[in-house]
Amino acid sequence: MELSPVTIVPSIALLGRKDQPTDALEEYCRYLSAALIEHDIQLEIRRVPWEIHGWRDSLDALRLMATKWRGTWVLIQYTALAWSARGFPHRILRVFDILENAGAHVGVVFHDVQPFWANKLAEKIRRALQIRTMRQMVSRADLAVFTVPVEKLTWLSSAAPKAVFIPVGPNLPISGSSSLSHEPPTVAVFSITGGQSGERETQMIIDALRFASRQLGSLRLLVFGRHAELREPALREGLRGVPIQLSVEPVLSGEQVAQHLCDSDVLLFVRGGISSRRSSAIAGIACGLPVIAAAASETAAPITDAGVAFVSLNNPDEINSALVRVLSDSAYRSELAERSRNAYRDHFSWPAIAQQFARLLRSS
Repeated sequence: MELSPVTIVPSIALLGRKDQPTDALEEYCRYLSAALIEHDIQLEIRRVPWEIHGWRDSLDALRLMATKWRGTWVLIQYTALAWSARGFPHRILRVFDILENAGAHVGVVFHDVQPFWANKLAEKIRRALQIRTMRQMVSRADLAVFTVPVEKLTWLSSAAPKAVFIPVGPNLPISGSSSLSHEPPTVAVFSITGGQSGERETQMIIDALRFASRQLGSLRLLVFGRHAELREPALREGLRGVPIQLSVEPVLSGEQVAQHLCDSDVLLFVRGGISSRRSSAIAGIACGLPVIAAAASETAAPITDAGVAFVSLNNPDEINSALVRVLSDSAYRSELAERSRNAYRDHFSWPAIAQQFARLLRSS
């Protein structure tokens, strides 16, 4: 019997400004593209490099590219700073004009799911513009993908018919998971926030490791990723005289990050609340680690299905106690690790994510 030919569905991931030193959105698209091949969907990556060529020339180039995209899905990857140097992303609507006129199916993947926080008048104006622009994108798009559950978005009606939730995956090559039996017990911290928030996070890390060391003895702390090197002096000073082997490394390759996580017993995540769009936290889940983290407004299933020991970042005693328990109670640590492995397989792995995208892209 002659087999029917496989129909390849072409699609485009459209990026704005390239982030430095690493571009998490581009990595996201590359991993998604590789996973979609199993569903006979070809996802190509294209950019609107307005920061290099200016908006006029970049839109002219997009207009030329889009002449070949009639009937093709174009998934715009949205963060406010990818489409504006200062977070005023209204020009992205001109991208919509071009794609709609070309006859493309326009989707948006919202990696920024909330507008920026506002305190000063200029920030409030920016926040209002972001909300207006995001609402217009949802209204005009054929598909709006959010990386947190839609009901967690205060600015968008939960009845938005084209809005769906798909969590992010780890931008890492996952080939194994932690054995959770390292000597000395090892704590991983993947990235620290910049500015004053980073100073507070650094102090929480120091306090938790000092407390755990008093209870358990020698420990190892691996700090890596963005802003890690900026916090190294404070970390070394804060842990001076404590039996802790400290390793601090800046941005690493995906393979190196995965290896560091697999060499650890727990991921300490203090960069605000954990959610299904926090790829640095999901990286730990993907490597089968227990995660110590706080809940916040975006925290919901399936992140709550993973092996997360929830604490309050405003209560150091909770962080300290959680770290000691995870490192000292092997049964508890194994239970959390198993939950992380299951959550990764069912929700955060690229095959699971690609399956959801494939269903949506093939339904049109």
